Amino acid sequence: MFRQMRFNSSNISLKRRTAVEATDFLRRNDKMASLLPAIERMARLQKDCADCLPVMFQHAAILSFEDGQLLLSLPTTALAAKLKQQLPKLQETLAQRGWQVSGVRLKVQMTKAAEIKEKMRSLELPPAAVDAFDQLSASLEASPQNSALIDALKAMVARRRAGG
Repeated sequence: MFRQMRFNSSNISLKRRTAVEATDFLRRNDKMASLLPAIERMARLQKDCADCLPVMFQHAAILSFEDGQLLLSLPTTALAAKLKQQLPKLQETLAQRGWQVSGVRLKVQMTKAAEIKEKMRSLELPPAAVDAFDQLSASLEASPQNSALIDALKAMVARRRAGG
Protein backbone atom coordinates (compact mmCIF):
# COMPACT_ATOMS: atom_id res chain seq x y z
CA MET A 1 0.00 0.00 0.00
CA PHE A 2 2.84 2.38 0.82
CA ARG A 3 5.54 1.02 -1.49
CA GLN A 4 8.40 3.17 -2.67
CA MET A 5 7.35 6.34 -0.86
CA ARG A 6 10.51 8.05 0.31
CA PHE A 7 10.42 10.40 3.25
CA ASN A 8 13.60 11.50 4.91
CA SER A 9 13.94 13.85 7.85
CA SER A 10 15.28 16.67 5.67
CA ASN A 11 12.03 16.55 3.66
CA ILE A 12 10.01 16.96 6.82
CA SER A 13 11.95 20.02 7.92
CA LEU A 14 10.90 22.12 4.93
CA LYS A 15 9.57 25.55 5.69
CA ARG A 16 6.03 25.36 7.04
CA ARG A 17 4.77 27.87 4.47
CA THR A 18 5.96 25.68 1.61
CA ALA A 19 4.37 22.60 3.16
CA VAL A 20 1.06 24.40 3.62
CA GLU A 21 1.12 25.60 0.01
CA ALA A 22 1.84 22.09 -1.22
CA THR A 23 -0.94 20.48 0.81
CA ASP A 24 -3.40 23.18 -0.25
CA PHE A 25 -2.48 22.51 -3.87
CA LEU A 26 -2.90 18.74 -3.43
CA ARG A 27 -6.26 19.15 -1.68
CA ARG A 28 -7.63 21.04 -4.68
CA ASN A 29 -6.99 18.08 -7.00
CA ASP A 30 -9.34 15.12 -6.38
CA LYS A 31 -6.84 12.45 -7.47
CA MET A 32 -3.98 13.94 -5.48
CA ALA A 33 -6.16 14.61 -2.43
CA SER A 34 -6.75 10.88 -2.03
CA LEU A 35 -2.98 10.44 -1.47
CA LEU A 36 -2.76 12.97 1.37
CA PRO A 37 -3.72 10.63 4.25
CA ALA A 38 -1.05 8.12 3.20
CA ILE A 39 1.55 10.86 2.74
CA GLU A 40 0.74 12.42 6.10
CA ARG A 41 0.88 9.01 7.81
CA MET A 42 4.28 8.22 6.31
CA ALA A 43 5.58 11.68 7.24
CA ARG A 44 4.44 11.14 10.85
CA LEU A 45 6.17 7.75 10.90
CA GLN A 46 9.39 9.27 9.51
CA LYS A 47 9.21 12.02 12.13
CA ASP A 48 8.67 9.52 14.96
CA CYS A 49 11.65 7.48 13.71
CA ALA A 50 13.79 10.63 13.48
CA ASP A 51 12.72 11.70 16.99
CA CYS A 52 13.83 8.31 18.33
CA LEU A 53 17.16 8.11 16.49
CA PRO A 54 17.92 11.58 15.10
CA VAL A 55 21.51 10.92 14.02
CA MET A 56 20.61 7.70 12.19
CA PHE A 57 17.59 9.14 10.43
CA GLN A 58 19.51 12.00 8.87
CA HIS A 59 20.49 9.41 6.27
CA ALA A 60 17.72 6.81 6.53
CA ALA A 61 14.48 6.83 4.57
CA ILE A 62 11.30 4.81 4.84
CA LEU A 63 10.74 2.78 1.69
CA SER A 64 7.52 1.10 2.81
CA PHE A 65 5.38 0.24 5.79
CA GLU A 66 3.06 -2.63 5.05
CA ASP A 67 1.45 -5.28 7.27
CA GLY A 68 3.54 -4.18 10.26
CA GLN A 69 6.80 -4.51 8.30
CA LEU A 70 8.91 -1.37 8.12
CA LEU A 71 11.46 -1.24 5.30
CA LEU A 72 14.21 1.34 5.69
CA SER A 73 16.78 2.48 3.16
CA LEU A 74 20.31 3.40 4.19
CA PRO A 75 23.19 4.66 2.03
CA THR A 76 25.95 2.47 3.51
CA THR A 77 26.43 -0.93 5.11
CA ALA A 78 28.20 0.71 8.06
CA LEU A 79 25.17 2.84 8.83
CA ALA A 80 22.91 -0.20 8.39
CA ALA A 81 25.01 -2.13 10.93
CA LYS A 82 24.78 0.72 13.44
CA LEU A 83 21.03 1.06 12.95
CA LYS A 84 20.56 -2.69 13.30
CA GLN A 85 21.88 -2.41 16.86
CA GLN A 86 19.27 0.27 17.60
CA LEU A 87 16.26 -1.57 16.16
CA PRO A 88 14.88 -2.76 19.53
CA LYS A 89 14.89 0.84 20.80
CA LEU A 90 13.26 2.04 17.57
CA GLN A 91 10.53 -0.61 17.68
CA GLU A 92 9.82 0.07 21.36
CA THR A 93 9.57 3.83 20.81
CA LEU A 94 7.32 3.39 17.77
CA ALA A 95 5.07 1.02 19.75
CA GLN A 96 4.76 3.62 22.51
CA ARG A 97 3.67 6.13 19.87
CA GLY A 98 0.99 3.79 18.53
CA TRP A 99 2.76 2.26 15.53
CA GLN A 100 2.28 -1.49 15.16
CA VAL A 101 5.70 -2.44 13.83
CA SER A 102 6.24 -6.18 14.04
CA GLY A 103 9.49 -6.17 12.09
CA VAL A 104 12.08 -3.86 10.54
CA ARG A 105 14.16 -4.67 7.46
CA LEU A 106 17.10 -2.65 6.23
CA LYS A 107 18.09 -2.13 2.61
CA VAL A 108 21.35 -0.54 1.57
CA GLN A 109 20.84 1.64 -1.49
CA MET A 110 23.95 3.42 -2.65
CA THR A 111 23.28 6.14 -5.19
CA LYS A 112 25.75 8.03 -7.29
CA ALA A 113 25.07 11.71 -7.67
CA ALA A 114 26.36 11.73 -11.26
CA GLU A 115 23.91 8.99 -12.29
CA ILE A 116 21.03 10.90 -10.74
CA LYS A 117 21.99 14.09 -12.58
CA GLU A 118 22.20 12.24 -15.90
CA LYS A 119 18.77 10.72 -15.40
CA MET A 120 17.34 14.14 -14.57
CA ARG A 121 18.89 15.63 -17.70
CA SER A 122 17.40 12.93 -19.89
CA LEU A 123 13.85 13.51 -18.67
CA GLU A 124 11.72 15.23 -21.25
CA LEU A 125 8.19 16.53 -21.03
CA PRO A 126 5.92 16.12 -24.02
CA PRO A 127 4.58 19.37 -25.49
CA ALA A 128 1.11 18.61 -24.07
CA ALA A 129 2.58 18.48 -20.55
CA VAL A 130 4.39 21.79 -21.04
CA ASP A 131 1.12 23.31 -22.27
CA ALA A 132 -0.69 21.90 -19.23
CA PHE A 133 1.85 23.50 -16.87
CA ASP A 134 1.47 26.78 -18.78
CA GLN A 135 -2.32 26.60 -18.36
CA LEU A 136 -1.92 25.75 -14.68
CA SER A 137 0.29 28.79 -14.08
CA ALA A 138 -2.31 30.99 -15.78
CA SER A 139 -5.23 29.49 -13.88
CA LEU A 140 -3.78 29.75 -10.35
CA GLU A 141 -5.07 32.60 -8.23
CA ALA A 142 -2.53 35.42 -8.12
CA SER A 143 -1.94 35.53 -4.37
CA PRO A 144 1.15 35.86 -2.19
CA GLN A 145 0.83 32.16 -1.35
CA ASN A 146 0.83 31.11 -5.01
CA SER A 147 3.37 33.60 -6.38
CA ALA A 148 6.42 31.34 -5.95
CA LEU A 149 4.62 28.39 -7.56
CA ILE A 150 3.38 30.52 -10.47
CA ASP A 151 6.87 31.94 -11.04
CA ALA A 152 8.42 28.46 -10.94
CA LEU A 153 5.86 27.09 -13.40
CA LYS A 154 6.39 29.99 -15.81
CA ALA A 155 10.18 29.61 -15.62
CA MET A 156 9.95 25.86 -16.24
CA VAL A 157 7.64 26.36 -19.23
CA ALA A 158 9.98 29.00 -20.68
CA ARG A 159 13.01 26.68 -20.27
CA ARG A 160 11.21 23.71 -21.84
CA ARG A 161 9.99 25.75 -24.79
CA ALA A 162 13.47 27.20 -25.32
CA GLY A 163 14.82 23.65 -25.50
CA GLY A 164 16.70 23.65 -22.17
